[in-house]
Amino acid sequence: MANQDAPILYGLMAELPSAQALTDAAAKVHAAGYREVDAYSPFPIEAVSEIVCDHKRSVMPKIVLAGGLLGLLGGFGLEYWAAVIKYPLNIGGRPFFSWPSFIIPAYECTILGASLAGVFGMLFVNGLPSPYHPVFNVPRFQAASRDGFFLVIKSKDKKFDRTAAKSFLEGIGASEVFDVEY
Repeated sequence: MANQDAPILYGLMAELPSAQALTDAAAKVHAAGYREVDAYSPFPIEAVSEIVCDHKRSVMPKIVLAGGLLGLLGGFGLEYWAAVIKYPLNIGGRPFFSWPSFIIPAYECTILGASLAGVFGMLFVNGLPSPYHPVFNVPRFQAASRDGFFLVIKSKDKKFDRTAAKSFLEGIGASEVFDVEY
């Protein structure tokens, strides 16, 4: 029977000496077949981002489009309900359903829906708010905001084997390899 109090392994974290070393290590990790990888540095490194993200398509455009379409339909529906169903007023002999007058408010509702979907979708996709992350359990990780460069191979990776991954990270120039536990 497994020990219930034993910590669960999130992954292995390699500390690297420079941004170039992080870029090279990320390329080697990707070439070795690891796909569940995260990189941390005090400043954005575009080359590392391209390697680690593995050119995954973002779901954000679809979320924003859906929010815009819902805003358009909601705004247009509200105008239709108000002008045709609930409060029909014959003003100047025009029809109750005078759709050209509905365009501008419906367009504004489209913008509102898309922007709200963008903000809340971004929070959801990024997993925010997230006041805790397992990498904070590694004492050296505090350097990631100043001058530290870290690469994490997650234990949920299909290719992950603790001993093989540790020796691999040590072999690609890591100054130290840490266990990251939940």
